[in-house]
Amino acid sequence: MKKIIYITLILVTAVSCDVLDAEPQNSISAEEAFKTKEDIDKGILGAYASFQSLSYYGRTFGIFSDLAADNLSHPLAATAATYAEVDNNSILPENSSVDGIWSIAYDGINVANNVIAKVPTIADMTEEEKNEALAELYFIRALNHFNLLNYFGGVPIKVAPTVGVDGLDVSRNTEEEVYSQIINDLIFAADNLLPSSTKVRAGKYAAKALLAKVYLYKKEYTQAKTLASEVIAEGGYTLLQNYDDIFADDASAESIFEIAFTQLERNRISEYNFPTSLNGRGEVAPAQSLLDAYEADDERFEASIAFEGDKAYAIKYDDLSLGADNFIVLRLADMYLVRAEAEANLPSPDLAAVRADINEIRTRANLQPTSESSVDQLLRIIEKERQIEFAFEGQRWFDLVRTDRAIAVLPNVTNSNQTRFPIPLDEIQTNNSPGMVQNPGY
Repeated sequence: MKKIIYITLILVTAVSCDVLDAEPQNSISAEEAFKTKEDIDKGILGAYASFQSLSYYGRTFGIFSDLAADNLSHPLAATAATYAEVDNNSILPENSSVDGIWSIAYDGINVANNVIAKVPTIADMTEEEKNEALAELYFIRALNHFNLLNYFGGVPIKVAPTVGVDGLDVSRNTEEEVYSQIINDLIFAADNLLPSSTKVRAGKYAAKALLAKVYLYKKEYTQAKTLASEVIAEGGYTLLQNYDDIFADDASAESIFEIAFTQLERNRISEYNFPTSLNGRGEVAPAQSLLDAYEADDERFEASIAFEGDKAYAIKYDDLSLGADNFIVLRLADMYLVRAEAEANLPSPDLAAVRADINEIRTRANLQPTSESSVDQLLRIIEKERQIEFAFEGQRWFDLVRTDRAIAVLPNVTNSNQTRFPIPLDEIQTNNSPGMVQNPGY
């Protein structure tokens, strides 16, 4: 990517450390940085660090998926012009926040690729240990590619490290090619990872859960159903009785994979969600369409939304003072709804099974179970349950786009061009490959 002038690998000591540093006096060569198994593990932790960026799970990436859809709005008094463009579904290619998403995801991919290239050279690692290290790095690379795909469509696949200025002029790959790379990475990850003892590093079932979602997005429903079922049955996760408990503390029994944040490596999600009267910035607020979507007695409402006077604000991530609450990327409820949607889309769906999975989510929220028998209506119920269940978790836009429902649901989306974010202008202007073209309509 032209945005990445060069990458210098440095030894990292914790997940919060930055492995992207352009200052030569603070860096050493990749050959010196990676000599032992411990060095590789530090490199893996460094590859996770990109996810903590404010352009990524630290703020923008998750907020934009709700803001581009109908879960969040940009209040009139708010000041971030880049957020207003997303809310209006009228995004300029020079939008700096969108550029940040693109750049940090490729930074994460490049760090992972640099460590991947060194794993085979480490003498004190067994083949099994090398495969496990590669599997974790492949998971990181897959998640980055998947996130880019969902905002931008076909993007350049990067599977080799970029060092210096070589290899920066690259073409876009097709969506099908990107999906194939993601799936290959995640199959290897699922086959070679062990179940993880921590939520902030990927294990076998995190890889399977992400792969289930990838297959669902790709409309390969049998595979999505199979993998979601494996995570539900074998992963050891628990659908918590109280919805509020999912976000009360980090690493709940329902969480499968989350991004670590601390007071040193903080997120700014609550800062952008909380109103100015509570010392937030008030850049986003729950949309009226979301407030209207909740049924009476839905316990998810009070766990997700609070009011300051008559102003609603999102509270799932509420650590305003420290920004130290982890961001949940994958959790068990998602697997139930992935399986329900996959089953409903099969040629001869088991409607009782679809209803059973939906009702796991509805009854936990203190709602009456559905008895719906129409496939089309069940799919609309799943869509609504996903909107509410994962409100402010950065999924709504992707759900509407992948199901071709964005135009029908969102008044500001009037044509298919708007269902992809623009490739950042800086990438278009500086990437000299003839295959780096802008998305239609921009």
